[in-house]
Parts: sequence; structure tokens; C-alpha cells
Amino acid sequence: MVEVFEQNVQLNHIQSSKGNQLKWFNHGNWYKADYTGYEGLAEYVISKLFVYSDLKQEEYVNYDVETMRYKNKIYRGCKSLDFLPDGWQLITLERLFKNVCGQSLNKCIYSIENYESRLRFIVDQTTRITGLRDFGNYMSKLLTIDAIFLNEDRHTHNIAVLMDEKGVYQYCPFFDHGAALLSDTTMDYPLNVNIEDLMSSVRAKTFCRDFDEQLDIAEKLYGKQIHFNFKRKDIENILEKEKEYPEEEKRRVLDVIMWQKQKYQYLF
Repeated sequence: MVEVFEQNVQLNHIQSSKGNQLKWFNHGNWYKADYTGYEGLAEYVISKLFVYSDLKQEEYVNYDVETMRYKNKIYRGCKSLDFLPDGWQLITLERLFKNVCGQSLNKCIYSIENYESRLRFIVDQTTRITGLRDFGNYMSKLLTIDAIFLNEDRHTHNIAVLMDEKGVYQYCPFFDHGAALLSDTTMDYPLNVNIEDLMSSVRAKTFCRDFDEQLDIAEKLYGKQIHFNFKRKDIENILEKEKEYPEEEKRRVLDVIMWQKQKYQYLF
């Protein structure tokens, strides 16, 4: 357990449609408290499964489960190392577009009727501003990850690039998967409801509401950019090492991932 203090609280630059998690920065580590369910467990499991993919280690943020004491209250959640080099900052696509164009990227996207044109707009505008020529491939990877793990909170405030003091841009490691795997047990996905019914109700937020449609468009435009090779036993081993979350939540995580693995067999 780690104790965090009021001076460590950080204003959350990554906005969520369900509100902001308590977040602290302390001694080179970021800490996030669970807000609606088992977000920390979702972050932990997904980041550990990236080992069983063709992603390079520097392409994603690694999360571990952590308990935090803040103002005499105990929170479950997760921690991760600060991945920003000195002099670099993280800029969400929403803020990037607002700074350069003076408009909301999200509003511009949803003013476009055609879904394929929406993704092209995101990629083309980000490439124009940053010079990151493979941003389409980056988005294809991200949308694949979100489809497999059912991340319902990937909007323009939750996709980012990195920028240094000279205005040079770089790709941001994949981060913030806490809204995946039906983690919101407080409001939307209670533990006593059949997961098949719950999974069918999850909606994407990047440029349309359907995960499969987003993924089909991304693969059509930018190709299949990521594959996984984990098996059930790998998931079980990851969950077994975690001691903070109840077995009921772990079983649901396992069931959701196995269901999605079967659905997206071509990516394994």
C-alpha cells in the first residue's frame, strides 16, 4: 500500500465520459483510484496481455495493481511509471486540434456523416499538425485493442501524442484501458447480470458507436496492425498473481476476454 497526499493530487487531463478518477503523481509514479468498479484490474490485465502481442515494450504503458491510502480512506486502483521524458508533454487530440485550429475535434468529427471519412479526418488532421506519417497505423492498433477489450471510453480527450520543448511530436504509448472489460460495476455493468447481455450493450466512442464497424474501417484504410497470441492459461496466470480484487470480478474479466478472443479469432 502507498500513502498519497493532497499535494500529489493531479487535475486529470484525460477526461472521461463518466467523470474523473482520483489521480496522484508521487516519486515518478502515477496512481489512479478505482471510480466505478474494477478499473485498476482492467488496466493491469490488459497491459500484461500486451506481452503476448507484436507490440514493442515502448509502445504501451505497463500497469500494476496498487492500493492507496488518501485522507484515511483506502482505494484500490493501479500505478504506472511516468513515461514522459524530461521536457516532453502529453497532448490529447482534442486539445491539439483546439490549440491549432480553434475548434473542437470531437464536434468536427461528428459533423461528418460518413464513418470512414471521420477516421480519415482524425488521421489526416493529426498527421498534418504533427508530421506523424504512420498515425493511421497507430489508430488501427488502438481501435483493435479497444475492440478486443471493449474499451468504451476512447474519445478525442483520450487519444494523445507527445511533444517536446521544440515542438517535435512523437507517438504516445497506449494507455488508459480502465473503462474496458465491463469494469463499471456501479452504474452500467452490474456483476449479477449475464455478461453476454452486457457486452452487447457496450458502445464505442471514437468515431461511431459500433466497435466492429470502427475496426472494419480501420483495417480497410490502414490494415491489420496488431495480433495477439495469449491463451486462457496466460490470462489465468495473470489474474492469479493479483491479490486485491475479488474472485467474482476476476472471473468476469476472464470470461469477457475469452469471449472476445473467440469473436476475433483472426487476430490471434
